[in-house]
Amino acid sequence: MEQSELDLVQMTAGIREVDESARLEAVAHTSNLVMPPRAMGMLHDTGERLWAISGGPSSGFTERAVIVFAGDHGVVEEGVTAFPQVVTQEMIRCFLSGGAGINVMADRAGADVFVVDIGTAADQPKEDTESGRFFSRRVGRGTANLARGPAMSRDQAARSVLYGYEIATERIRSGVQLLGTGDMGIGNTTPSSAVGTVLTGYSIQEMVGRGTGIDDERLRIKREAVSASLERNNPDSRDGLDVLAKVGGFELGGIAGCILAAAGHGIPVVLDGLISTAGALIADRLAPASRGYMFAGHVSEEPGHTNMLRHLGLDPLLDLGMRLGEGTGAALAMNLLDAAAALGSEVMTFDQAGVSVE
Repeated sequence: MEQSELDLVQMTAGIREVDESARLEAVAHTSNLVMPPRAMGMLHDTGERLWAISGGPSSGFTERAVIVFAGDHGVVEEGVTAFPQVVTQEMIRCFLSGGAGINVMADRAGADVFVVDIGTAADQPKEDTESGRFFSRRVGRGTANLARGPAMSRDQAARSVLYGYEIATERIRSGVQLLGTGDMGIGNTTPSSAVGTVLTGYSIQEMVGRGTGIDDERLRIKREAVSASLERNNPDSRDGLDVLAKVGGFELGGIAGCILAAAGHGIPVVLDGLISTAGALIADRLAPASRGYMFAGHVSEEPGHTNMLRHLGLDPLLDLGMRLGEGTGAALAMNLLDAAAALGSEVMTFDQAGVSVE
């Protein structure tokens, strides 16, 4: 076993289940709030889960961050996407200039945006040591073509997870209380769909969608590429690292590591769309206890995303018909988590408000 994999085993060993007794305490508190039972719907469930994570009522999240992991994919050779691979590089520059969708949505959410080149194919800007917003943790110059062989080595898969964990841990130690996951990578709905097919048990037809809006012919090619990847690589659904190595992507590993860092340090993490949730499936397989720290920011237009969330038992906070990625759905949901936390810490009980219950 490589050192990177040993480090990963040690890292995941420290992740603990969320305290169920604390959640039940929160449910009891919620039942006495000065409002009809469960009047705030999903915000109650969300607030109670946040209570369980923190071990008590929370005053909210003043320090928030979205980490966008970027990588390229050899499977674009198959014609699975309508966009050229160079767009990955161009969008990273857009993120760093502050003009992308994630920048605008994160700004409204009061969240900082950090970008990690974890495996792009083209040259990128050097690591930004002044503002600390861009990190180079490149595992490789894009993955290999998963339709013709493994996407990466097992060691590369482990390193991608470890890099994601390290970057997220740095943010947490700097004071971040709420993390969001984001992605950038032309063609990355293909490996995400492959990972989802393996780890959820849904069929290729149910899991593979149109991504950025491809036509029927490209959709056929995309489904054939996923089918070929599963047949040729035979990923082991019991082994998250094997699945990541054989049919995944570097940014999926980074996202998985980010989620594991949030769980390991006891803070919530908000998932974005299909790609982020594929990373969450990897994290869940590596450390099942990490599921308790995950929140689904939204459900995207991709059919596979709905199936992934169903497998994880996560109810999306938003359904806006989005399919952008970048972390936009995670950023949009952050204020909802803040509001959910405030229910338990700021809304009066019937006794406190002097309101009659009978």
